[in-house]
Amino acid sequence: MSFGEQMRRRREELGMTRQQLAQRLGVSVSAVGNYETGVSAPKEEVLLRLFTALEAEPNYLYRGSFRDGEDSHSDEERRLLAKYRDLPLSGRQTVHSLVDALTVMTGELRAAAPAAEVRTIPLYTSPAAAGFAAPVFGEDYELIQVSGDVPPGAELAVRIQGDSMSPVIEDGSVVYVNHDPVQSGDVGIFCVDGDMLCKQYYRDGFGMVYLFSLNRKRADMDVIFHRGSGRSLTCFGRVMLHSQPLPEGHI
Repeated sequence: MSFGEQMRRRREELGMTRQQLAQRLGVSVSAVGNYETGVSAPKEEVLLRLFTALEAEPNYLYRGSFRDGEDSHSDEERRLLAKYRDLPLSGRQTVHSLVDALTVMTGELRAAAPAAEVRTIPLYTSPAAAGFAAPVFGEDYELIQVSGDVPPGAELAVRIQGDSMSPVIEDGSVVYVNHDPVQSGDVGIFCVDGDMLCKQYYRDGFGMVYLFSLNRKRADMDVIFHRGSGRSLTCFGRVMLHSQPLPEGHI
């Protein structure tokens, strides 16, 4: 079991949602999803908070990522194995029969279940950044399978680089995008004079457009379009996030 799978398993054992874990770690919900699916790994300071939040030692989360050459069983597996070894021969034969029957039943249920529709979307690895990014949108991507963690309406995914959208969108995390029109307050993927940016959109009553950084320490990365400025602005899609408050005192 990988680090991400072990992390998800432990979170579920504690009855904790991704949103609750994200709040404890000080990261976005999408960042937690990326950790659990293996898209990205937590930074050192986040990792230390993760061990505390999940009440788990490093060996617990990483034990499936390596083999120590002697014992790669989990605590639960070792307990079951010890109980099995204590059984008489007749008891072990009963266990074998029960496991065989469960295996057959599980196989029949899987065969009878309708095949899940596999959907893929492009994951762009360079075109958007929470600051600067590559100017060409449509190159440098891979197709990824859509799982239950991906919003149903997602049409593409983008890996974000930079810290101007943190902590809502962390550096290196993946966001999911659709082609719905952006409204004031939405976060979108924009092409500004050839540069690709991930920003929060706002349009005032006078026709001025503002692209805000959610990280107000990086307000230097904001972009403002005055009417008649002649600058080019194209929106490639809306990032599928819960609505974010607009920065106070800036609109």
